[in-house]
Amino acid sequence: MAKSKQKKNIFQGISRFWRETVGELRKVTWPTPKEAWALTKIVLIVTVIMAAILGLLDFAFSQLIGLLVG
Repeated sequence: MAKSKQKKNIFQGISRFWRETVGELRKVTWPTPKEAWALTKIVLIVTVIMAAILGLLDFAFSQLIGLLVG
């Protein structure tokens, strides 16, 4: 009897979680496709810039370590 009650509670919990999740997703202000593309472009540009900066720093520190060790 305890097992069936526990299973019932698990399914009730999952059902409640799902209802609350759907309710929260309805409150979200979703971006328009135009806004989404603009934000995607910004993310890609920042990613490329940060990759370049980190690559240059890696190269500079590698050269510095090479001079100190060798």
